[in-house]
Amino acid sequence: MQKSAYIGLGLVVAVLLALPFVLPNSYYMDLAIRMAINAIIVIGLNLLIGFAGQISLGHAGFLGIGAYASAVLPTHFGWHPLLALGAGAAATGLIAAVVARPIFKLKGNYLAMATLGLGIIINIALRNEAQWTGGPDGMPVPAMALLGFELGSDKQWYWVVALLLAVSVWASLSLIDSPFGRALRALHGSEVASQVVGVNVVRYKVSIFVLSAVFASIMGSVTAHYVGFVTPNFADFFHSIELVTMVVVGGMASVFGSIVGAVLLTALPQALATFEGWETVVFGAVLMGCMIFLPKGLVPTLAARFGKGE
Repeated sequence: MQKSAYIGLGLVVAVLLALPFVLPNSYYMDLAIRMAINAIIVIGLNLLIGFAGQISLGHAGFLGIGAYASAVLPTHFGWHPLLALGAGAAATGLIAAVVARPIFKLKGNYLAMATLGLGIIINIALRNEAQWTGGPDGMPVPAMALLGFELGSDKQWYWVVALLLAVSVWASLSLIDSPFGRALRALHGSEVASQVVGVNVVRYKVSIFVLSAVFASIMGSVTAHYVGFVTPNFADFFHSIELVTMVVVGGMASVFGSIVGAVLLTALPQALATFEGWETVVFGAVLMGCMIFLPKGLVPTLAARFGKGE
């Protein structure tokens, strides 16, 4: 990794270590946990969209698979929560691998519509299989147990997701700096040129799609156990769009941009709650302003500006 990446990773770790000691109450601790969960999902999605240049408008579907695996398997079959989490991630990876090859033969708007359709199919399945999933009303999720201890308090959950976030940032930065990451960037630049220099375009597209889907599935399981209840809203279209928006606002092809985008767009709806009835309008105006004045995303734009001494 480059020196700047190590500095950024160190800053992230320092902030994660300090937060529990400065947050004033459980409300802010809960908000920090949700920010960290979203940040991990968005990091995985940014690897797909920002670095590989492949759009996904149905990514929340993979989140839903992981969440319901952690609800259905322990509840109906008595599986241990960790085993259910692993099974959900494996099933998600398998589904992503199967659908990726036909989907990634498409480009542009056709690719976007195909991924959107996949997310909708998963959402409909979760709503219709009421005998297993509870239908539109959802179902409770058993508590997560680690090494014989049940995770219950916000502080316990915070340290779990903080560790997952730190590992995700480190792993993503290492991946980007590896030959695999360089192949992804080449793929984003030009598929034809990538093929000319020997990059197996299909294999890399499928691999990064599967990796991104597994990121989402694992965090879907974590979210389900943390909240204690899961509904099909985990996998709905609007959640997918929210995740993509976090990628774009924070900055595509930027791991730290993913964190900033997730933090801002997780906190912003809470901050706008005082605008009774107008929060959606203000939220949209903020996003429009970001797109107009920061078209490359917040972190890349500011980095370029200050890097040039402007």
